[in-house]
Amino acid sequence: MDDFDDHFHDECGVFAVYGAPEANKLTYLGLHALQHRGQESAGIVTSNGKQLFAQRRLGRVQECFSEETMQKLPGSCAIGHVRYSTAGGTHIKNAQPFAVDYAHGSLAIAHNGNLTNGLALRKELEGLGSIFASTSDTEVIVHLIARAQGRTLYDRVVEALRRVEGAYSLVILSESSLVVARDPYGFRPLCLGILQDAPLFASEPPAFELLGGEFIRDVEPGEVIVVDESGMRSTYPFKSKPRKMCVFEYVYFARPDAVLEGVSVYESRKRMGAALARQSPVDVDLVVPVPDSGVPAAMGYAREAGLPFEFGLIRSHYIGRTFIEPSQSIRHFGVKLKLQPQRQLLAGKRVAVIDDSIVRGTTSRKLVRMIRDAGAKEVHLRISSPPTRWPCFYGIDTPRRSELIAASYSPEEIARYVTADSLAYLEPEGLHASVGSGGFCDACFTGDYPIAPSNPEDSPQRRLPLVAE
Repeated sequence: MDDFDDHFHDECGVFAVYGAPEANKLTYLGLHALQHRGQESAGIVTSNGKQLFAQRRLGRVQECFSEETMQKLPGSCAIGHVRYSTAGGTHIKNAQPFAVDYAHGSLAIAHNGNLTNGLALRKELEGLGSIFASTSDTEVIVHLIARAQGRTLYDRVVEALRRVEGAYSLVILSESSLVVARDPYGFRPLCLGILQDAPLFASEPPAFELLGGEFIRDVEPGEVIVVDESGMRSTYPFKSKPRKMCVFEYVYFARPDAVLEGVSVYESRKRMGAALARQSPVDVDLVVPVPDSGVPAAMGYAREAGLPFEFGLIRSHYIGRTFIEPSQSIRHFGVKLKLQPQRQLLAGKRVAVIDDSIVRGTTSRKLVRMIRDAGAKEVHLRISSPPTRWPCFYGIDTPRRSELIAASYSPEEIARYVTADSLAYLEPEGLHASVGSGGFCDACFTGDYPIAPSNPEDSPQRRLPLVAE
C-alpha cells in the first residue's frame, strides 16, 4: 500500500477460455476487464493442443502484451492472471500463470486466493526434495498435482486439493484440457460464461461482457469443472462447507457493474450508503464521495438523507507506478496525485465525506485536512463498512493487525486523529442486510475466521502510533 491508497486489495484475478479462435486476444481483453484486481503483473498461457506457450511480465495488461507477444501465444485455449503487489515484493518469479513440464506432460495454473496451510505444505514438500522457484503458495498446488497418483489431470487435481486448506479459485490448463476449481467455502468469486460455443471463466462477469460473451452462472463452492474435446463436466468431489464468500467484494474489490452470487455490487453499495444514513445521520450541506469506490454508497446516503450529492473530489486516473516529488514538499502531495478538491463546492460548507473503508487512517487524515484547506467548515467522515480490525488470510493483501487503526482505537479516537468533526462506520447488521442473507466471510470485521489461520494474530502486538505528519 502506498500513502495515498489506504485500502485492502484483492491479490489477483483469473480468466480462462477453451476452444475459441484468438484465445490469446480474448484472454488479454478478459484480463483488461479484471485489471482492478491486480496491477503488479500479468500473464497468459495458451495451448494449441500439443504444447503450452507462456508469456508473463511485470506491469499492467497493456504494458505486458504487444502484437509481437500475442504471436508467441498460439492456440484455441488459454488461461490468464493479473496479480496485485503483496508484502513479499514485486518479482517476475511470482507472476502467474505458472507453467511447468512434469511426468504427465505440461501444466499451467492461475490462482486467486491464499492457502492457510500453504507454508506447512511447502516445508513438507521441501523435505521430500521439492525445489520451489517462487514464494507463492500457488506453487505448492503445482507440486501436489505433480506428485499425485491419479490417472487423469482431473484425478490429480482433486487429489492435490484434498490436501490444501484455505481459499482458491483456480484455472488449470494442460495441452488438451482445462480444469476449473473453487474451494468448498467459495471465499473468492469465480464465474462461468460462454462466447458462441466456447466456455469462459473469470473472477467477475464484466470480463465476459467486454468480449460480447454471456454470463451463465457462478462456479459453485466446491465445484470442479473439466472442459476438453468431449465437452464440459461438473463434479463436487469435496465435503460440503457453509458458503463464505468474501463480503469485501461488495464493499470495495469487485467492479460496480459486477453481479456476484446473484447480487448487484452497485446496488448493494447504494444500499450500504442508505443504511449508513439511517444509522448515522448528520446535519450537513452536501454529501461528497471519495471516488471511485465511495460513489455508489454516497449516492445511497444522499438519497436516503435527502441531501445534495456533489463530486467535491475529482480523481486522477493517470497515476503511474512512480512519480517525481519536488524537493520543496507540497502539502498532501501523495493524496493530491489521486484526488483534487473542488474549492467552489466545498468552501464554507458542512460536508459528509463517504468512503468505503479505513485501514491505517493515514490517507483519511490527509484527505480530511485537504478538504478543510479547500474551505470546508465541517467535515464528517462516514464509512460504508464496519471497522476493519482483523487481517485476512484468504487472498487479500492486508497489513498486520497491529497496523489496522480500528483494532486499537475507537471511532472517537480515530475521528480526532483524522481531524474529522465526526466519524461513523456502518454496523455489521446494515452491511449484511445490504448484500443479502448470510453466507459471507466477514472475518476482517469480526475476527470470526471460517478456517483458523496457521499463525493467527489474535491481538495487536503494538498499538498503531497516531503520529501527526
